[in-house]
Amino acid sequence: MTAPSTFGLSTEARNLHWLLSNLVEEVPGVHSVTVVSSDGLMLLSSDPGHHRAKAAGPPDGPKGFSADLATIVSGIGSLTVGAAKLMDGGGVKQTMVAMDEGSVFVMSISDGSLLGVHATPDCDMSVVAYHMALFVGRAGHVLTPELRSELRTSMESAL
Repeated sequence: MTAPSTFGLSTEARNLHWLLSNLVEEVPGVHSVTVVSSDGLMLLSSDPGHHRAKAAGPPDGPKGFSADLATIVSGIGSLTVGAAKLMDGGGVKQTMVAMDEGSVFVMSISDGSLLGVHATPDCDMSVVAYHMALFVGRAGHVLTPELRSELRTSMESAL
């Protein structure tokens, strides 16, 4: 899957693409990043091609690893929100899953949107969480319904 072109996008959409790319390029251990809307649709995604080529296992499906990460992030987000409701825990701010061969971080952005990061197992979790919080702080207030619609259209045209 190729990343959508930012040509023709609004300034806000281009800025979010830049923030997402910066998160992947600047934070050690981060493989890929995705932003998922409250209804589970992928709005933004980094290009995970460099990681997937190294990984053992089946080749990418029609939508590739980005769609898989978006599905995982949406599922984790839904599960943790349900758990928080059952435990009267309030809103879920962040979830982290540590595995033998990697880590997945999920952070709430706004109105149910989620930021998901797939990272190496030896990443510095506090650094990843810090940079995710920076992204959320910068992106949350601009992720309007109009911008989400523009990002969805951009992602659909890239598939």
